[in-house]
Amino acid sequence: MKLLVTGGAGYIGSVVAAQLVEAGHEVVVLDDLSTGHEDAVPAGATFVRAPVTDAAGVLGGGGFDGVLHFAAKSLVGESMARPGLYWDANLGGTLALLEAMRVAGVRRIVFSSTAAVYGEPERTPILETDPTLPTNPYGASKLAVDTTLTAFARMHGLGATSLRYFNVAGAYAAADGRVYRERHTVETHLIPNVLAVARGGGKPVSVFGTDYPTSDGTCVRDYVHVADLARAHQLALAGCAEGTHRIYNLGSGTGFTVQEVISVCREVTGHDIPVVTDARRPGDPAVLVASSELIQKELAWKPDRASLREMVADAWAALG
Repeated sequence: MKLLVTGGAGYIGSVVAAQLVEAGHEVVVLDDLSTGHEDAVPAGATFVRAPVTDAAGVLGGGGFDGVLHFAAKSLVGESMARPGLYWDANLGGTLALLEAMRVAGVRRIVFSSTAAVYGEPERTPILETDPTLPTNPYGASKLAVDTTLTAFARMHGLGATSLRYFNVAGAYAAADGRVYRERHTVETHLIPNVLAVARGGGKPVSVFGTDYPTSDGTCVRDYVHVADLARAHQLALAGCAEGTHRIYNLGSGTGFTVQEVISVCREVTGHDIPVVTDARRPGDPAVLVASSELIQKELAWKPDRASLREMVADAWAALG
């Protein structure tokens, strides 16, 4: 198949693109490199440096069988400070992409959504049918895309799947010997920030809140290995049915506390990682764990690398 991967120079998009190339697909990566890295585009893929709003120029060339859509702004704090940027980039960019797909006759899309659409959940594990109450413009803009995909599926016969990620971790060693890892300019994820401290990255790790109703008082989060996540995209693409929009959670179904993550990082790295405690951050739920039963049932997906130690070890090894 010939596939367009928007945002394919980023962390998750590059791993998906690499797996697609390995599977024998013709892959075109579209990325403006505002947060991605050109050297993350896998060998064998065609690279087009442009924003997602220019997708019509790529899809207009014809022959595309589907789109995997990762291009987005994704910093919660920035979305609170600049909400217009997030509505324009995430919803506006996707609308331009969907219109380009409609004109070009491309009828399948897998969308990179987020657990942020749920906000502060009423219960865990979270089901796809649970209320969506995002607490920031980032989550709200992603939810708006989900709503748009439902409408395009109904009105234009689009086959769409939204994958709502929880916490993505680890690194991917591709068949060509390249290793794909997290390289965010502004890093907000716990594991790479802890590993940066282990490498001598300066300040101690900040733990926000130690009085949550959990086993050790720190927040619980669900982690999924990036390789498992990427594999889910291939299954979702194959399962897209015209006129239907499906939504699936992607997580391990098991949560780990912040203190457990730090402890595993200490074990893996052999470094005594310093920690400072701080007050809770507003809007941080005590527990965020996904139910992935629906995607397991309908697409036969389950995480093969659910071990937190394996995720941390892969991420650490990728740092060299």
